[in-house]
Amino acid sequence: MNQTESRVPVVVSTIMPLHNAADFVEQAIKSVLDQTFQDWELLIIDDKSTDGSVEIVKSFVSSDNRIKLIQLEQNSGAAVARNTGFEAAKGRYIAFLDSDDIWLPEKLEKQIHFMQKTACPFTYTAYGKINEQGQWLGKVGVPEDATYKSLLKTCFIGCLTVMIDTAYFGKVTMPLLRKRQDYGLWLQLLKQAEKAKGLPEVLAHYRVHKASISANKLHTATYTWRLYREVENLSLPASIYYFSHYAVRGFMRHRLPRLARAFRILH
Repeated sequence: MNQTESRVPVVVSTIMPLHNAADFVEQAIKSVLDQTFQDWELLIIDDKSTDGSVEIVKSFVSSDNRIKLIQLEQNSGAAVARNTGFEAAKGRYIAFLDSDDIWLPEKLEKQIHFMQKTACPFTYTAYGKINEQGQWLGKVGVPEDATYKSLLKTCFIGCLTVMIDTAYFGKVTMPLLRKRQDYGLWLQLLKQAEKAKGLPEVLAHYRVHKASISANKLHTATYTWRLYREVENLSLPASIYYFSHYAVRGFMRHRLPRLARAFRILH
């Protein structure tokens, strides 16, 4: 998409929280630099890294004034880092990319076109999963739309795929949770907009870290429950209802494929 052809001036602010991602942040930044749509700023918010991540980022900041580094004084978590990015963002559209994930080159171009075509202020896309070495693990598909109630049952929206229009929502913030803060924001936005729309094409790669998978499942479940009760203020029966959907779908998504593979091996 040629920027001069767009009827609406478009600027995308990409928010990237950073904490000890020296092995991956260069790839993440380069995936933004390689976008076919170039009218963007990249806000990297360092959450007190100790591994040399900041030095890598500074080398990019010095060579491209669209890349900006904001350093927090103390480790505060992804919610604070992203909210700091929201405050600094100048773009109409807000997008998200974690420092260990990757966008495909046409991500911004195709998603902006999709948002303009559908007149939807909140969109997301399908994405792929890769391991720490960048090897393909599989595709995560998405439904064509999301409502508040459908998303309460399970969060199928990947943060690295989201784009929101601040001309519709205004300034937004994530709830101050260590985990699931992005889920909380999606629910907040869906109280304002009738629905979000999904683009079924894979436009980003989410990196799975093997060492943290088991621990993340328990932590994610705990923070999902807290989100229902403390942020959404759902009643106990409603929380149990939606959490049961979350638990069952999680089992079907993670356990059933493993059982199927085991069955094929045995037979």
